[in-house]
Formats: sequence, C-alpha cells, structure tokens
Amino acid sequence: MNEAIEIADIAVIGAGPVGMTLALALAGSPWRVRLIDSRSPTAWASDPRALALSHGTRQVLTGLDAWNDAAATPITTIHVSQRGGFGRTLIEASDYDIPALGYVMRYRELASRLASRLDAQSLLHDTLVVGLAVDAQTVTLRLGGANGERMLCARLVVHAEGTPGAASDVRVFEYRQHAVVAEVRPNAPPGGRAWERFTPDGPLALLPLGNDYSIVFTVPPGRAEHLQTLSDEDFIAALREQFGRRVDFLASGRRAAFPLALRVRRRLAGARQVWIGNAAQSLHPVSGQGFNLGLRDACELAAALGDSRDDPGSAQILDRYARRRWLDRSGSMAFTDGIVRAFSNDIAPLRAARGLGLLALDTLPALRHFVAKRMIWGARAWP
Repeated sequence: MNEAIEIADIAVIGAGPVGMTLALALAGSPWRVRLIDSRSPTAWASDPRALALSHGTRQVLTGLDAWNDAAATPITTIHVSQRGGFGRTLIEASDYDIPALGYVMRYRELASRLASRLDAQSLLHDTLVVGLAVDAQTVTLRLGGANGERMLCARLVVHAEGTPGAASDVRVFEYRQHAVVAEVRPNAPPGGRAWERFTPDGPLALLPLGNDYSIVFTVPPGRAEHLQTLSDEDFIAALREQFGRRVDFLASGRRAAFPLALRVRRRLAGARQVWIGNAAQSLHPVSGQGFNLGLRDACELAAALGDSRDDPGSAQILDRYARRRWLDRSGSMAFTDGIVRAFSNDIAPLRAARGLGLLALDTLPALRHFVAKRMIWGARAWP
C-alpha cells in the first residue's frame, strides 16, 4: 500500500526554544515549515530549568513579538570573584546604556510564549523521526509516534534538538564536572545582582529569579551525587561553605544534576541538512552562553535562507551560513572553555594570575567592555 507523502520546504526537528525561534523568524518567508517534536504539546510545562538570556537575545525575541517581559528578571550587575584568592570585578548595565545585561527566565515561560506565537498547524507533536533518506533534491523523513507512521518530504532538514553524538566529526571534551541546579531563597531579594564565584571544584553561579536565586553549582560527579542526597538544611550549609558570606540562604527547592562536557560538531552543514543550537554545540554553562549562541544560530540561519529564492537546501546557502557562524561559535566556545580550564583548579600561581586578571577587568574599562559586550551580543559584539 502506498503511503501518503506530505510536502514541506523546511522540516525542523525539535520544537524547543531554538527550533521555535527559527520557525517564527521564517514566518514571513515563502517557505512551508514543519516543526517536528517527539514530546507532547505541553511537555515543557513542568520543566524546572531557568535560562540566562542576554540583552541581545531579548532584542531578537522582542523583534519576533516573543518576549515575555512579565516572566523575566533583569540582571543589572554581575559580581565576579574567586574563592580563596584576591581580585573581583563588577560588570554593570549602566555602562552600556541598556536596561539590563541579561535576564533570567524559566524555560517553561519562554517556551509558552514562543508556542503561543506559532501557527499550531505547523507543529507535529508526539512524533519521532525513525528514518531519514537524502537524495539530490530532497530529504525524505519517515515519522512515527502516537499518530502512526507517515512520510514527510522536505528540501532542507534542520536539526534543533539533542546534543552532538558520537560521530567522527564531533569533538568531545569531558569536564569531569556535574552541574547541580536548584532555586534557593536568599535572606534578602537579589536586587538585580548575579554572582559568578569561581572555586576549585568549578564555577558557582547565582542568577536572580524573582525573589530567589537560580543556582548552578558545579562540582565533581561524586560530590554532585552527595549533594542530591542531602536534606535541604545540609544542602544550604554546603552552599554557604562554597559561596562565602556575601549572601545568606534560607531555603532550597528541588535539585537536579547533569554532566558537563564540550561537544562540538565540526561541520554545521551536510547534504540538505544543517545543525543549530545544542545539536550543533553543547557548552559549559559558565557565563550562560550556550542558549544565547543557539538562538543566534537560528536567527542567522533564517537570514541565510532569506537569501535563497529557489532552494532552501542548496549547498551554497548552507555553506555560506556555516562560514558566517564560525567566528561567533569559535569565540563563544573558546571563551567558556578557557574560563573553565583557567579557574577550576587550586594551583597557587594560577590563583594569583586569576586575581590579577580580575583586577585588570575591574580597573581597565576597555578590557571589561570587550568581555561584557561579547557576553551581551556574542563574539561579533552585536549590535
């Protein structure tokens, strides 16, 4: 029996925030876009994660009418220091004539806003890609799941979910660290201040989220398992010991942990396929660059596809996109990887060098602005 084949110009695998942002950015284009997601329509509703969104990301989402202002907590100041060593620096939004350096928003709040802006007919939920065949003109996807099997034929497939797997063109560096994430209640409201505290175990980030902090507590794998078994009181005590006395903590919400690694797909584009977001690169969460980089992937891909009048999957368009992304990707990866390697140790000479570096950032505005602008707008320091 012959199966009916649906036709689309672009198939986006993954309806997370990056995939949905791409679909929204393409909404005014002539291309027929299908979003394919293995999850149910409201799977993100119970997602506990918080996202650090740069001011540049806010500009992008505002342009797509997808910014959720009511759910965003602004970061107006970032305090950077190291445990057991001298030196600290402050990065402040007022230096850049912007309302905030970035924002913290729960994943579910961002996903809800993006989903509300999409044409529901463009989404296929509860759908798995069980097969994929590429020829000179098209990609044929065999889809399965709750709605049975079907075929979808597209001229371009965008991979926007998962992380780079074990393949010859994927570079992997295991940090031998886990991130323990939770929301904690401080003794006083954060007041727009975020903290990045470097320790020998790894960075500890406190991101303001309403009256609480969303924390990313980086530790060796064995300690991450131990932290998850502690009572709330003992976990708070461990957090106090690691962070110091600048902020006190009163209570903790539920905790989760995940391993950290740098996973990078060397080639962003293949035959009628392209990879964006975490599917292209998975970064360490230090400085909160990963999601913002992925969103810029989506926006640049949409811009590149806008240059194509006849074939969105042409090798010329995809190769041009990959070249345009080189500087931002390599710069962001080098920045986060370099910070982790330089700060996740307790070697005395390096501790002194780090202190001098933090003092230089604090006392040399040009150097501080160079770093801050790349955190806000990416390696090209947009706008």
